[in-house]
Amino acid sequence: MDALSEANGTFAIQLLKILCQDNPSHNVFYSPVSISSALAMVFMGAKGNTAAQMAQVLSLSTEKDIHQNFQSLLAEVNKPGTKYLLRTANRLFGEKTCEFLPTFKESCLRFYHAKLEQLSFANAVEQCRKHINTWVSKKTEGKIRELLPSNSINAHTRLVLVNAIYFKGRWNEQFNKMYTREMPFKINQREQKPVQMMFQEATFKLAYIKEVQTQVLELPYEGKELSMVILLPDDNVDLSLVEKNLTLEKFRAWTKPDRMQSTEVEVYLPRFQLEEDYDMESVLRGLGMVDAFQEDEADFSAMSGERDLCLSKFVHKSFVEVNEEGTEAAAASAILVVECCMDSGPTFCADHPFLFFIRHNVANTILFCGRFSSP
Repeated sequence: MDALSEANGTFAIQLLKILCQDNPSHNVFYSPVSISSALAMVFMGAKGNTAAQMAQVLSLSTEKDIHQNFQSLLAEVNKPGTKYLLRTANRLFGEKTCEFLPTFKESCLRFYHAKLEQLSFANAVEQCRKHINTWVSKKTEGKIRELLPSNSINAHTRLVLVNAIYFKGRWNEQFNKMYTREMPFKINQREQKPVQMMFQEATFKLAYIKEVQTQVLELPYEGKELSMVILLPDDNVDLSLVEKNLTLEKFRAWTKPDRMQSTEVEVYLPRFQLEEDYDMESVLRGLGMVDAFQEDEADFSAMSGERDLCLSKFVHKSFVEVNEEGTEAAAASAILVVECCMDSGPTFCADHPFLFFIRHNVANTILFCGRFSSP
């Protein structure tokens, strides 16, 4: 699973850089593992150049054990008996009149626990849209209700791939609500907005990365299997410097347990809630995944036996809430997490833009990535 962890991590950081670049000074939030597992299901049905482009974008080899590795990862992520709630769900919605190969349907079920449900897009497109949105809403505890907006699918839609992920975790060390108070959040040198700033003093892993003048803080969730990792540049350093320098290799080096020291630290972190959505087609095309979206070029013959399918839509929508108790996050992908200067203490004061990651420590996988730029 190390190869998959590497591939997913590379893809996660690549996406972060693109989304931050495309949305300068905006908040960013998405689930890379949600996007990559939805695309991996599509990849299973791709052949030829379509498959080659997808493998390159996802940093995947074309070996068969890729899907077995996803199966292991999803089993680890969804395992019962944890202190947090983390659930992923996959489903394919195909046009009733299309023939899908039994081998493809079986593989989706086996590796991704994804059923193929056949709907009548050709005759009842609005009904189909509502049906898919209801399924996603249920799987994300009502956090994502409108994955597919009006007019996002039409009578020519043949296949909609949906992946939803939902996370709710309590901090291992919770913030006391009594200490939360309004403080200014410096969006840039000229502009600030008020935020509800949480505070606690406790022992956390902390590091300082001189090359990008940035503090790294790890806030574990109850049970310590998952953590939020926050990259906070110094007050006078622009977050774009960190974004430009970030690679998976550097992220892992900066957050290595032996590089971070357990120390008593004063943490100031804004309470926040983000809901973001992205049309992934332009992002994926920009990365080189072009053929999959083009009717005359797409080769999904391992899905249907014919070359009559192409991806018509890939929407990704995600939600995260960070508060004193912990984090609630949800994301859904249809082909579709979260947290505060060095002086006495030391102090980690997230009163200006920062990057955050929710990491599955056991699987060494980034589940969610985000940038908090503005309340």
